[in-house]
Amino acid sequence: MKEGKRQKQVASVLQAEMNEIFTKLGLNMIGGGMISIAAVKVTPDLLEARIYLSLFQVEDKEAAMKRVNDRAWEIKKLLADKVRSQLRRIPVFHYYLDDTLEYVFKMEEVFKSIHKPSETDINLS
Repeated sequence: MKEGKRQKQVASVLQAEMNEIFTKLGLNMIGGGMISIAAVKVTPDLLEARIYLSLFQVEDKEAAMKRVNDRAWEIKKLLADKVRSQLRRIPVFHYYLDDTLEYVFKMEEVFKSIHKPSETDINLS
């Protein structure tokens, strides 16, 4: 199902504001790694939002996600203060791990192994 214009607008506002909140709360740097909001997807009724978190060089990803979930109420309260004039209701947030970076790194390794010259190729030259 295609995302509507209002869904995209709300998702964009939520993503920008949540990035600022994560920085303010110190949630963007956990365990020597970095956390960023990769994407926000909002349901058509604007009552639920899926927040995809990208974790870069974070040792314990489960602990990082738990820390974010433990502070979810505080994040939502700060967000409500910022977007109160733009939204009638603040959506319910669901946090998910975005594994796009890991997938990209794995694919790069696969492509490197495919393009890596083998010894038989070197002997034929």
